Amino acid sequence: MIVEYIRYRVEEGAAGALERAYASARTALDASAHCLGYELSRCVEEPSHYILRIEWDSLTGHLEGFRRSPEFGAFFRDVRPFVGNIEEMRHYEVTAIRRRAGAAPVTFGESGE
Repeated sequence: MIVEYIRYRVEEGAAGALERAYASARTALDASAHCLGYELSRCVEEPSHYILRIEWDSLTGHLEGFRRSPEFGAFFRDVRPFVGNIEEMRHYEVTAIRRRAGAAPVTFGESGE
C-alpha cells in the first residue's frame, strides 16, 4: 500500500468549495479498484490548510491504473480549480510503526523488525 498526501492552502471563503469538490470527486475514488481509502482533513489552527490522504494499492496502481482510467477524468474535473492551491503532493510507504483505533500496537522483535 502507498499513501498519497496532498497539502492544500485555500483562500478565505473557498473552504466550502474545496469540500464540495471532493464530495463530488469521491465518486471517482470510490469507483477505482486502486483506491483503498481516503480522507480530507482541515487544520484546526489554520482553517485555510487541508490535507488529503489517499491510500492506493500501489504506486503503479495510482499513477498508471487510476490516472489512465475514465475515473481520473471525472476526478480531475472536480478538483481542477484547486490544483494551483497544492503546496505538496507526495507518495509515502507505510512503516511498521502504526496503530489503528481499537487495534493493538504493532510490536517488534529483538532485531527491530
